[in-house]
Amino acid sequence: MTPDTATWHKSACILCENNCGIQIQTDGRRFAKIRGDKQHVATAGYTCNKALRLDHYQNGGTRLTTPLRREADGTFTPIDWDTAIREIAARLKTVRDTHGGESIFFYGGGGQGNHLGGAYSGALLRALGARYRSNPLAQEKTGEGFVDAHLTGGHTTGDFQNAEVSLFLGKNPWQSHGVPRARTVLKDIAKDPTRTMIVIDPVRTETADLADIHLQVRPGTDAWCLAGLLGILVQEDLVDHAFLTARTTGADTVIEQLNEVDVARCARTCGVAEDLLRRTARTIGTASSVATYEDLGVQQGPNSTLVSYLNKLTWLLTGNFAKPGAMQPHSWIAPLARYDTSPRRTPVTGARMPGGLVPCNVIAEEILTDHHDRFRAMIIESSNPAHSLADSAAFAQALAALDLVVVIDIALTETGRQADYVLPAASQFEKWEATFFTFEFPHNTFHLRAPVLDPLPGTLPEPEIYARLIRELNAVPGGRLTVLRTAARLGRTAYQLAFAVLAAIDKSTFAMAPYLLYETLGPTLPAGARSAAVLWALAQRIAKEYPAAMRRAGHQNADTLFDAMLEGHSGITFTEDEYDDAWNYVPHPGHRIPLPIPELLALLADLDTTPAVHTTEDFPIVLAAGQRRAFTANTIFRDNAWRKRDQQGTLRVSSHDAEQLGLSDGALARITTHRGTAQAVVEIDDRLQPGHAALPNGFGLDLPTEDGATERTGVALNTLTDLTWRDPIAGTPWHKHVPARIEPLPA
Repeated sequence: MTPDTATWHKSACILCENNCGIQIQTDGRRFAKIRGDKQHVATAGYTCNKALRLDHYQNGGTRLTTPLRREADGTFTPIDWDTAIREIAARLKTVRDTHGGESIFFYGGGGQGNHLGGAYSGALLRALGARYRSNPLAQEKTGEGFVDAHLTGGHTTGDFQNAEVSLFLGKNPWQSHGVPRARTVLKDIAKDPTRTMIVIDPVRTETADLADIHLQVRPGTDAWCLAGLLGILVQEDLVDHAFLTARTTGADTVIEQLNEVDVARCARTCGVAEDLLRRTARTIGTASSVATYEDLGVQQGPNSTLVSYLNKLTWLLTGNFAKPGAMQPHSWIAPLARYDTSPRRTPVTGARMPGGLVPCNVIAEEILTDHHDRFRAMIIESSNPAHSLADSAAFAQALAALDLVVVIDIALTETGRQADYVLPAASQFEKWEATFFTFEFPHNTFHLRAPVLDPLPGTLPEPEIYARLIRELNAVPGGRLTVLRTAARLGRTAYQLAFAVLAAIDKSTFAMAPYLLYETLGPTLPAGARSAAVLWALAQRIAKEYPAAMRRAGHQNADTLFDAMLEGHSGITFTEDEYDDAWNYVPHPGHRIPLPIPELLALLADLDTTPAVHTTEDFPIVLAAGQRRAFTANTIFRDNAWRKRDQQGTLRVSSHDAEQLGLSDGALARITTHRGTAQAVVEIDDRLQPGHAALPNGFGLDLPTEDGATERTGVALNTLTDLTWRDPIAGTPWHKHVPARIEPLPA
């Protein structure tokens, strides 16, 4: 087949939340070429360099092709699927019947691109009576979610394509994206003299290079920087009084406290000149529109939930909500978390669970105890917490203390090596898949992806794995399935009626809906799209919650929307809002935004006595553990060959620190923290301030070698991090602020 006649398969990148549309040309099972999909509804042909290397995900590393069972001596035995399902179901029942379903804990449920499989996990958990779950969002976004719940009632997104002022806080979208078509948008802002880009970051990032204003704060002092900006906005009367009167409650309480902020002291603490802080605040306060984006640089550091609150007050006090170029709420295909102002607590430590998720930094503490309510079993899907969670040694102890650990993944990961059973999943390009990162306004989009390849023999898609476990548990009466299968053969109208009748008779129908849909509606879907059955229920939800926006997007009802999802190989727009619709997303009385959050205002008041420095004489350097770079990505790349540069994952330090510490470019250094030590190659980089160092994300995997051993390249970051260093509200880790000591090693 010549390049001109070769088949190009439409799909999407799975390396970040933007999930850019791509086309893949295959050569057997290899991805011969990858290019952007110009017809993609959201990204219109845009990709970054990382998407073009996705063959290293699909065909790099070593895939699992049979279930594995750990034996008493620690070795793994390959077993067939029937045996694996039978034994796992029996052991899950034993845990449930002995300790209660709440002792079974679920982690994961999809990565950056495979949420469709995770949507079916809920039915298995409900069949077991399990209530507690977590995923990587609880390492990042739950503090922001806690603030969102109190303020706008849900997630907000910035309109950076149209904003007069764009503020990026601990965010380098040139590398980490997050903004659709990020590099194009950044360059458009930078070359427009009527627009302003502001970056708050201790590192002079690639985005900071493009910025008009870079507030290069001292590491960990973002709260003081934002408090100073807000103090100036209030004290110089740059707030939007008309907006505050018409659309918010409690503004006077917030303004009164911000009037007392000592701006000069905040400037000294964060290391930014007061004049520059004032010029920045005036730029924000006089702009016609402002959009902001906060990310891991602040969400995985000190005072992270307070920082989220202060960030959002920046655009709320200036009236930058529900208008072009500002911040917007949005519809969802499926909400990724619960937005509760009074979240549940964990069963042992009593930690708050923003978004309904157990904070990652307390998971080990919830297990390593004699408490009768401790977790006894874990199901881990499409995640690698033994590598990604703080304090790997403590998490390894926790896994060993459980009665049962089941891992579902495409490879034998660091977590899988510590499991009792490992179940091989089909890759994200071998099954129907989708992401629920639907964050856009006014046009919100969704992309259901067809398989590019058949599943590797011996592997199964996650929905089928969950369905087999539920069948083995005998959790659903056969008669219910018979009724729905018969109705599905008669058409969607009959099916919807039958489902409604069953739900009226037995409320558990809704709890088991993903499984019921998979088993009954799924087999009727075209092109083997059985896993897409859950989208039928989500289409019903969209039609109920956003009917006008759905119709504006061209879908007359839930069924036409569902058909569009199945047929839209370059994605679809599923809702089209108008700006006045934004206020309907605010759930508070009168659709007003309540500005005071007393707990966070108390933290703001305490900033004068809150430590801004966490280093010591023994650990004098702030280490950012997980810097995004051109050749780093999440660890689903279990193959180091994709990197053209920085193949060892260098430790970046300033020239000042290199001179003071006796480090030289290309030499080895030892990094020591409260929790462990590691070695890395030094790279001198004056984008970093003195006293600040950085290691990249995506390294430190134990990859198999030809002789059956494993080899590690770069630093496994969480051998250095400490699970006790976490946010007091959301429990999010301080991965970007780890006190460390760095020393040269002999050549």
